[in-house]
Amino acid sequence: MEIDQHAKLSVAPMMDWTDRHCRVFHRRLSSHALLYTEMVTAPALVRGGARHLLAFSAEEHPVALQLGGSDPAELAEAARMGAEEGYDEINLNCGCPSDRVQSGTFGAVLMKSPELVAECCAAMIAAQPCEVTVKCRIGVDDQEPRDVLPAFLDKIREAGGRRVTIHARKAWLKGLSPKENRDIPPLDYPLVHEMKAAFPELHISINGGITDLDMIEAQLGAGLDGVMVGRAAYHDPAAILLGADQRIFGDTRAAPSRAEVTLSMIPYAEAHIAAGGRLHQVTRHMLGLFAGLPGARAWRRHLSEAAADHTAPATVIRDALAHVTERAA
Repeated sequence: MEIDQHAKLSVAPMMDWTDRHCRVFHRRLSSHALLYTEMVTAPALVRGGARHLLAFSAEEHPVALQLGGSDPAELAEAARMGAEEGYDEINLNCGCPSDRVQSGTFGAVLMKSPELVAECCAAMIAAQPCEVTVKCRIGVDDQEPRDVLPAFLDKIREAGGRRVTIHARKAWLKGLSPKENRDIPPLDYPLVHEMKAAFPELHISINGGITDLDMIEAQLGAGLDGVMVGRAAYHDPAAILLGADQRIFGDTRAAPSRAEVTLSMIPYAEAHIAAGGRLHQVTRHMLGLFAGLPGARAWRRHLSEAAADHTAPATVIRDALAHVTERAA
C-alpha cells in the first residue's frame, strides 16, 4: 500500500503523547493507519546532536517524522537524517501555536510566511527521497482564511509538495493557550472541502474535532483524501483504530480484540524493561483502551497505580486486564 493510501487515516503528532511506545500500541490496533512522531525540532537534531530522538521500532511503519523549524538548510539536514533512519514521510509543522514554537519562528507562525514555507519544503524535498508534507492551520490571528489558505497551499504546490493536512481551525498566537487553540477557534470544515475542490491535484487531509469512524467515513465520502485524528485516537484509541483497517482500508482480516491487543503488549513491555525502561512509559498510553466499557475505571486505576512503581513488571498489564469484564474485552 502506498503512503498516500495509508494517509486515508492518520494519528496526529501530539507532544508528550505520540512517542515510540504510543505508536507501537496504536500499531497493534491498526496495521494500516499512518502514525506520526511528536514534533522534533530541526535545531535539536542538527545543532544539538539529539539524533536519539529519531529512534523507533520497525513495527511502527508506516510512520512519519514531524519536524519543527524555519531554516531551509537546517530542515533539509534534519529531513536527510530522518530519511536515513528509515521514516516513510517527513512532515513540516506549520500548525503548533505554543509560545516555545513561536519563539523559534516555526509552527503556526509560519502561516504568515508562505514564501519561507515554500523554501523550506523545496530544500527538504531536494535533500532526501522521502515525501515531504505539511500540517497547517486555516490561518492565524486576524488573517482571513479564505484569502491566506489558498495562497499558502499554492506556494507549497509550487515548491513540489503534494500532500497537506489542514487543521480546520485558526490559531490565535496571542491570547489563547495551546490547549484553548485546540477547542475555542471554530471549526471550518467547508473551507477545507473548498480547498480540495480548488486544488484537486493535492492530497488533502482534514484534522480537528473528528471523534469516530462514522465521521471519518463521512469526510472521506465527501471527497477528502484523508482524515487525521488527534486526541480522540489517544483517549479512546479503540473507537478510532480498532476496526479502521476493515472500514477505512478494506482489510478482510478480523480486527483483534482489546484483550488480544493488551496481551500483545506484554512482551514489548518486557523488552523495554529489560533495556532499562519503566513499565509506566508503555502503559500510560494504554489507559483509554477500554473507555466507556464495564471495568474501564478499574483497568485505568490498576494500570496507573501498579505501573507507577519503578520496579513494576510487565505482568501488571495482565493483572489489569482481569478488572475488565469478558464481554468488554
